[in-house]
Amino acid sequence: MSLHHEVWGRGQRLVLAHGFTQNRRCWGPFAHDLAADHQVVLADLPGHGATPPEHDRADLTTAGELLVEVGGEGIYVGYSMGGRVALHAALSRPGAVRGLVLIGATAGIDQPDARRARTEADDALAEALDRVGLPAFLDRWLANPLFAGLSEPAACRRERLANRQDGLASSLRHCGTGTQEPLWNRLGEVRIPVLVLVGSDDTKFTELGNRLVAGLPDATLQSLPATHAVHLERPTASASAVRAFLES
Repeated sequence: MSLHHEVWGRGQRLVLAHGFTQNRRCWGPFAHDLAADHQVVLADLPGHGATPPEHDRADLTTAGELLVEVGGEGIYVGYSMGGRVALHAALSRPGAVRGLVLIGATAGIDQPDARRARTEADDALAEALDRVGLPAFLDRWLANPLFAGLSEPAACRRERLANRQDGLASSLRHCGTGTQEPLWNRLGEVRIPVLVLVGSDDTKFTELGNRLVAGLPDATLQSLPATHAVHLERPTASASAVRAFLES
């Protein structure tokens, strides 16, 4: 079975890949805005939403291939974890991924010690999720300073509660940042237009965004006043940035 997904609207195809603990219902006004004049494919990534448990153990490469199976040819828009999945999709299926929008994303951790520490941290998070349960875990997750700018509706806590606890724990163990082989040395292979979208208050991912742009052959950086989830904090401005990128 494929990833669970929905298709909205008509026009140029945009394939949206959400972040960790989210699902296809968490894009909010940003997706509705884009669906007014585009065809928008909203997929539940492995371990999330209504995607079958058989995909829970998919790694980032497999997740990217599964995403292309339901997305087909189009522009891929990935936020955070979804950005890492979309970047893997662009490398493994360049004929399908015609352009990329990476929101608060990274090409991985290239220091082995730091990557190992992140893997251990993600494993510990998965154990905490198993121990405290999904509602308490989400309260702790959304209290992260990265999400300080989110309003209650934009945080989409109710939608996140629709995820399976075991699916999210598996996602941490198989698609966490620590599990990712760093892709910085492969960015030159991504010979498609790329928009890197960041929140100006998210200093870590602004630095990573600048590094992505420096390594990609055809990329631009757009910064908006927001924290990590810029498309949820500034949906209209973010959708306008995507449109300007597509028109250029």
